[in-house]
Amino acid sequence: MKILHLDSNHDLLIRQLNTAGYANHEDYTSPKKDIVQIIDHYDGIVIRSRFKIDAPFLDAATKLKFIARVGAGLESIDISYAKNKGIHLISAPEGNKSAVGEHTLGMLLSLFNNLNKADREVKKGFWNREANRGVEIDGKIIGLIGYGNMGKAFAKKLKGFNCSVLCYDIKENVGNKNGTQVSLKTLQEMADVVSLHTPLTPLTNKMVDTNFINSFSKPFWLLNTARGKSVVTTDLVTALKEGKILGAGLDVLEYEKLSFESLFSHEKGHLEPLEAPEPLAELLKIENVILSPHVAGWTIESKEKLAQVTVDKILQHFNRTPKK
Repeated sequence: MKILHLDSNHDLLIRQLNTAGYANHEDYTSPKKDIVQIIDHYDGIVIRSRFKIDAPFLDAATKLKFIARVGAGLESIDISYAKNKGIHLISAPEGNKSAVGEHTLGMLLSLFNNLNKADREVKKGFWNREANRGVEIDGKIIGLIGYGNMGKAFAKKLKGFNCSVLCYDIKENVGNKNGTQVSLKTLQEMADVVSLHTPLTPLTNKMVDTNFINSFSKPFWLLNTARGKSVVTTDLVTALKEGKILGAGLDVLEYEKLSFESLFSHEKGHLEPLEAPEPLAELLKIENVILSPHVAGWTIESKEKLAQVTVDKILQHFNRTPKK
């Protein structure tokens, strides 16, 4: 069985697949149009987020038996079309759930304690203690929207902070000892913090808009380590200015084209202020917003875990084990 690797990953992935008897080919640079010309030679592909796997690509992949994404989501793949062709889809959310949980917690602690703001001020020679007085997680109600691998991991990280964790999910009976499942209405009535842990679907695309924000009974902090397009930036900026959202920690942004793809010019390596869409330009100026470049699940440890989960799922699906 021949596998084409379209993105580089931890070397254990190819090493273990080789040991299991698969033929592994790597192509990390050819444009999509060139890959389409050769994809009919392969039984499987391993990707992260280099380009979209759409219907024309899948039509060309006449031998394809599986697509493995070394990551949590599958939104870069035309899922229904792939399934109609009998192609098995693999993702690896178990591999970076702990990393996402820690990053989300870090963002919450930074927001609550003004760490980014205080750091900038002290380095400029300002010693503003009262202006940087923080708040505590202790006693707060943390509302998680989406309670799969990532949501559960974050809830587990919150153990020991003496807070209450509520979760809302479209699936029933997903709550556990770390998070009490409630209706969306109940979460909106009670939450002090809202953290998104949802995939990008028609239901979650542009989910956090003005109507959503106004449905909350009190101002809240917003965390998004899931998908940028779930939050309408224009409405977020308005809510931040009006005090309906007290602060935001965003690892993802609406303007990302694909997961992990840079917002910035590859030539310049940065984003000129005049090039930024107006809502993003405004967001970048707001002090109680902290941003990171889609790295919540991007740790040294998760790189290895993601690769291992992917290998295990490929081998399990085809009932194969590494050759001794």
